[in-house]
Amino acid sequence: MSGRMARFALGAYQAAGTLITPFVGGYLTYRAAKGKEDRARRLERSGYASADRPAGPLVWFHAASVGEMNAVIPLIREIRRRDVHVILTTGTVTSAKLAAERVGSEVIHQYVPLDLKPAVSRFLDYWQPDCALIAESEIWPATVLELGRRRIPQILVNARMSDRSFARWTRRQALAEALFENLALVIAQSDVDAERFRDLGARQVLMSGNLKVDTDAPSYDPATFARYQQQVGDRKTWAAISTFDGEEKAAGIVHRTLRERNGQLTIIVPRHPERADAIEAELVKQGLKVARRTREDMLTPDVDVFLGDTIGEMGLYLRMTEVAFVGRSLFGEGGQNPLEPAMLGCAVLSGSNVQNFREAYQRLARRGSARMVRDTEMLAKGVHYLLTNDPARRNMIEAGAAAVQEMRGALTATMKGLEPYINPLTVKARLLPKTAAQR
Repeated sequence: MSGRMARFALGAYQAAGTLITPFVGGYLTYRAAKGKEDRARRLERSGYASADRPAGPLVWFHAASVGEMNAVIPLIREIRRRDVHVILTTGTVTSAKLAAERVGSEVIHQYVPLDLKPAVSRFLDYWQPDCALIAESEIWPATVLELGRRRIPQILVNARMSDRSFARWTRRQALAEALFENLALVIAQSDVDAERFRDLGARQVLMSGNLKVDTDAPSYDPATFARYQQQVGDRKTWAAISTFDGEEKAAGIVHRTLRERNGQLTIIVPRHPERADAIEAELVKQGLKVARRTREDMLTPDVDVFLGDTIGEMGLYLRMTEVAFVGRSLFGEGGQNPLEPAMLGCAVLSGSNVQNFREAYQRLARRGSARMVRDTEMLAKGVHYLLTNDPARRNMIEAGAAAVQEMRGALTATMKGLEPYINPLTVKARLLPKTAAQR
């Protein structure tokens, strides 16, 4: 099937007044979250640039979420070391702020243009990237087709495809093939992901492993950590991180179940901190006293729950405990990344719905560093066991460190796969000053 039919299908959706932005696996209507956009930079969404394009080769990185952005930062730095310029696009204010903090001086940041041909064309006309690297799981039809029309190589890095996504694309096989054939290369996280991309029409597919394993452990502020450690004292702690609706309530039930025996402090870090008011209200309704990070509340002995209602401080919260339940797995679906707690010395607990991170959980479980729980009651038993059994907890922590070390190497494999695209840009970039001087 040619790109013409893909453009026809896309045009039909857009003619109906719907802006289609499919992640790998399903069509989602784009709606900017009210209050979540940087109003001063809204024109970037229409492809208007707010920075100068540097002279020389330029690689466009797109990372939709905070997790995806963190995963590609080592890759960005590898490419910058080769004197190639990088423009990084993200979709949220939060990811933009973190990009400024972590790689602000190394890249040009812009908000990603809307997936409409005028916006995409305007963006590409101005920036003229030599290559486009897209993190993990986003396929934007108008963008893919326009990059393909201009013969700009587009590569999925750290690519993954969930069970649900694969099923959805399989039902649209012709459209999938018309889009995926535009990809110059897919560098997948696992063999399963690689096979799925091949089945859907990607022509060149490699397997690298997960770039998130090759990232640095989340950072933290030592002074803040020391202050909280002093307040916690010798209390036992456990954390429920990246939680979704229902899992905070479950964590509160676990706390009440174990409070008389362990006197522990429960740390809850929701995936979406904007839900913090509702979460606090639910916990208070359970009779629990809540301290919030954004209020700088003291962790006094009578505090039951420390609510980590900030973004970018996972390194702080995980360093405060050695037992972590990873959410979107008990009541949500798909799971969240278990590698950060394993990196930071935590025994990992999780629900069974971890399809999006299947490979990582399998590797951790084989080493004995992650355990699955069926329900809230089983979670309470798992937390109690690990809080009271020092040798078992220590064994899981050591197994997690070994598993993470075993999984490293994705960055090297990814760079090797990118060599045919990046090496010519490196040569061109390093010749540029000499050529300019001769002029």
